[in-house]
Formats: sequence, structure tokens, C-alpha cells
Amino acid sequence: MSQTEERKEETRSAVRKGYAQIAKREKESCCGCGCQSSQELAVSVGYSTDELASLPDGANMGLSCGNPTAVASLKPGEVVLDLGSGGGFDVFIAAEKVGPTGKAIGADMTSEMIEKARGNAVAYKERTGLDNVEFRLGEIEHLPVADNSVDVVISNCVINLSPEKQQVWNEVARVLKPGGRVAVSDLALHQPLPQAVLDSVEALVSCVAGAVQIEDTDRMVRQVGLTDVNLESKTEYIDQMDEWSDPLYREIISKLPEGTKLGDYVTSLYVTARKPQRGCCG
Repeated sequence: MSQTEERKEETRSAVRKGYAQIAKREKESCCGCGCQSSQELAVSVGYSTDELASLPDGANMGLSCGNPTAVASLKPGEVVLDLGSGGGFDVFIAAEKVGPTGKAIGADMTSEMIEKARGNAVAYKERTGLDNVEFRLGEIEHLPVADNSVDVVISNCVINLSPEKQQVWNEVARVLKPGGRVAVSDLALHQPLPQAVLDSVEALVSCVAGAVQIEDTDRMVRQVGLTDVNLESKTEYIDQMDEWSDPLYREIISKLPEGTKLGDYVTSLYVTARKPQRGCCG
């Protein structure tokens, strides 16, 4: 195994271990902050209180950096796939939107998260009467989903964690039906993070350190043949971090050049795109 492959596997292992601990409540989210509840964080990045009120207990784990379902324009009867579905937060919201004739699938590489989500699905079915969710174990770089089988791919603050982001977008294009669409919220960079930030807290801020610049995301999305690409920066979500008392973000902010803020470097990015009717390659 090459050094590059070893580093990729080390990243996957670190993410898998970290999110297994979050699933078992052994640690807090690497993206969330210590001063807000999961509900307050979700409202701050675009979820309605009605959406949150309908969720099974424990589905909202404070892992959001946006609300992809808000820009997905989901319709009854559609098949939705959530990349890195965690406890099922966005899957359950999407499932109610697509209704009994639709389906929402969650894919996650952490067995502890899949177990948690499947437990939450029992409560979801009891509350709604719907049996339209499914959770599958698998890496987002190698999705356990058939070609051309999904109407909409969503994801929330997950692609930035992958050491092979282009491969993730390759998979998105593969599983989408012709005419299918993407609605993703993720962390991205306006400009490279200062080396002082990366040197001091790289092991602690995988959600930030794994982000790439906005133009790199645009290039990767277009490279797989997706069209109608739109990238919308929501820096105001990040600007709120300047006011958080969480020690992690306080450390990041302390390493920034004088007169700058985290939002000058990092943004929450909404990505929407569509697979052409004749397939991803024309």
C-alpha cells in the first residue's frame, strides 16, 4: 500500500472511530459546538421547528452544517439517498416529504450509526405509520446502491470528511437516474486555512481540515458530467461560530491572523446539480 493510500485509510479509520463514539454518546460532534443544543444548532442552519419536532428522539445529533432537504424540492414518490446518514436525521425528514409511495435510504460507513438509525426507524414508523426508510452500511466512496436507481442524492456535512472526494462525486453520478438531482450542504473554503490553524488543531477539526476550496468542489461536480450546477455560500452559518464558547472553535479562532474571522476562510456550501437525461456522460 502506498503512503497516499495509507493516509486515506488512516483518515477513514479516524472518521469511523470518531463517529462511532458520537453514536455511542462517548464524545460530542466534531462539527457541532458545546454551547448549543442539537435543536438550536439545527435551527441556526436552516431547519424549521416543525421539521425537528417530528423527528424520533436521538435522530438529531448536531452534525449539520445546512439543510439539504430545503433545497432538494422533494416530491411524493421519489427515491432519496442520504450520504453519511448518521442517526437518520435527514432521512426521516426526506421520507415524510416523499411519502408512502417514495423511499428514503441512508448510507453510512459506521456500524454504530446504522444500528442507531435502525432503532430510530422503529419509532419513526410507530409515529408516522410510514414504512419507507432503509439504512445500509457502506462507504460513500463505494455506495451500496444500484446504478441509475435514485431520484435525489442529499448529504449534510459529510463529503468534506472523505479523503477521496472525486470518487464520492463519481458515485453520486453513477447512482442517480438520468434527470436525477443533487442537493448537498457541506463545509468548503473561501481560501486555504492558515498553516498555524492546521498545525495546532488538525487532529481535532477533521470537519474543517478536510474541506476543500469552493472552486475545487465546482470542478469535481462538473467533472462527472452533472449539469445545472449551482453553489451557494452560507458564510453566516460559520460566522455564528465566532460567538460560540466551545474550546475547539476558540482555539481555531485564536490562530487566525489578526482582524480575520473563521467565516473569512470557511463557509457552509449548498451544492445543487442535475444528471442529464441521457446519462452523466452525454
